Amino acid sequence: MQLTVGPDPRTETLRRLQPLLIQRFGRIERAAAEWREPEWVLVQGVIGARTRSEVSNAATQGLLERYGSWEAVAALPLGQLQAELATQTYPNVAAERLKASLTALIERRGGVDLSHLAEVDTLDAMRWLEQLPGIGRKIAAGVMNASTLDRRAIVLDGHHTRILQRMGLVPAKASTDRAFEAIMPAMPPEWSAADYDEHHLLMKKIGQNYCRPSALLCGDCPAQALCQTGRGRVA
Repeated sequence: MQLTVGPDPRTETLRRLQPLLIQRFGRIERAAAEWREPEWVLVQGVIGARTRSEVSNAATQGLLERYGSWEAVAALPLGQLQAELATQTYPNVAAERLKASLTALIERRGGVDLSHLAEVDTLDAMRWLEQLPGIGRKIAAGVMNASTLDRRAIVLDGHHTRILQRMGLVPAKASTDRAFEAIMPAMPPEWSAADYDEHHLLMKKIGQNYCRPSALLCGDCPAQALCQTGRGRVA
């Protein structure tokens, strides 16, 4: 006798959560088209660790406008690249990682070119990206989802992963990779890549404003009724 597996209850939780987040924070439109080329998104992801998105966006666009191509950026002396990234939280680390990743990409592709990923399965494309220096699951998913590749891959940063853990939607100590593998099967099948992108950005706002690493503000959080941790705390 074969047992029938029912729908994943986490999917309905995510469906119920999204309108609550939109009601609290409003809709979040996608980035400008010129900022969504896969190569642009990769650079922004590499340099943007612990830096506000608007700051790393400006730094990424500034590099491209000043030097004209990502190949020219890769050719910059490391010290000059570090100076260019002075607005980032960790400019020296950002410069080292960016130079390494762009150089490796040029060696593999003959240039900073990710156009071949349009013909590659999403997970295979992410694994290919993760072979580049400094590219982990978060950046790989971002390149696939938040760029013109427009794939259904959820981006998980520290905020998003922490919220999923506290909500009970992924294992409590899941790494980013494990959390990605755990939550992807539960993502609503009707959601588009743009819905994935907006969901991530809305979840990030919860992490910044309510579901902090400490000093949680569960009573004010729009996700409280759907959250294992939130339901267990006194408002």
